[in-house]
Amino acid sequence: MPTITRVTDLEAVTCAPTMRISAFLERLNESDYLFFVVIDEDGRPLGTITDGDVRRAILDGATLEDPASRCMHTGSLFGRVGAIGKNAEMLKDVPFLPLLNDAGRIIEVLIPSDSTPRISTALVMAGGKGQRLGERTRNKPKPLLAVGNQPILQHILNDLEAAGVENIFISVHYLADQITEFLSSRNNTARIQIVEEKEMLGTAGALGQLPEPLGNPILVVNGDLITRTNFQALNNFHWRHGYDASIAVAQHETEMQFGVIQKDNNGVFLGIEEKPVIRHFIAAGIYYLSPEFCALVPHNTPMDMPSLLNLGREIGLKVGLFPIHESWIDVGHPADLQRADENFNSPEKA
Repeated sequence: MPTITRVTDLEAVTCAPTMRISAFLERLNESDYLFFVVIDEDGRPLGTITDGDVRRAILDGATLEDPASRCMHTGSLFGRVGAIGKNAEMLKDVPFLPLLNDAGRIIEVLIPSDSTPRISTALVMAGGKGQRLGERTRNKPKPLLAVGNQPILQHILNDLEAAGVENIFISVHYLADQITEFLSSRNNTARIQIVEEKEMLGTAGALGQLPEPLGNPILVVNGDLITRTNFQALNNFHWRHGYDASIAVAQHETEMQFGVIQKDNNGVFLGIEEKPVIRHFIAAGIYYLSPEFCALVPHNTPMDMPSLLNLGREIGLKVGLFPIHESWIDVGHPADLQRADENFNSPEKA
């Protein structure tokens, strides 16, 4: 019988349907839970919204200015106060269960203990040369460049350890001795092991160098990211959908510099859109990979992540997208490094 948490502070787990997604996410990031129950003015439930619902809606084109109802799931299960046996049966199939009184108003929410496996292992890709950063990386590896008075690698490791990751591999190549020295002087709470690439093996090749076989998925993180991505939410998203690989994606906007013509199939003019903004999802440098995916990487052979993901998909492995709504900066150019440092030191921390 799982342990049940009873939440009676309804303000902590309810929201209005008109709340903007941006405001909803602010509340979600401050909450101990990854869900909210959407209620009307009389306290009657309209549906539920989970962290995963928000991310699926973003994949479907939702923006942060849309109302929270844009993400709402209306087929949620609701229990009844006093229906102990039936509530217990429903709790076997749901991550949380709101209970309603005879008037149909929410009274409390039951949350069973989470049986989802946690992230146990991560690999940080820290072997690149960072050539686009010019002089900044001539004598220092990119993961050791400072953001907010701490190396980028320190931020990544802090986040992984805070997420409960117990085993962390660090792949190194360029100026590897500096990273090794940094790790030896750091107060590590996770077990950290160096994976040395004698030759550069691409963005996935280090997976073939791991010293021990994997029994669970591994979180792969590029060593040049500053992000607030919720790794536990990624873990839950991955397991709930039954993916073999989950690719974290960020939304990138490109403004066209010209008016774009719209036409029908016969070439007849339908309209013109002046300088539209085109949105694409881009790989964010964070991947959650099953042991089956990792087994596809040969030992001591260069391989890039797109090739690995395409190969896995071709043989029938299931790949899903996990959209990042948290802050995310890929430190590839000097301007990115400056922006990351400014954002991290701003009053509203990135």
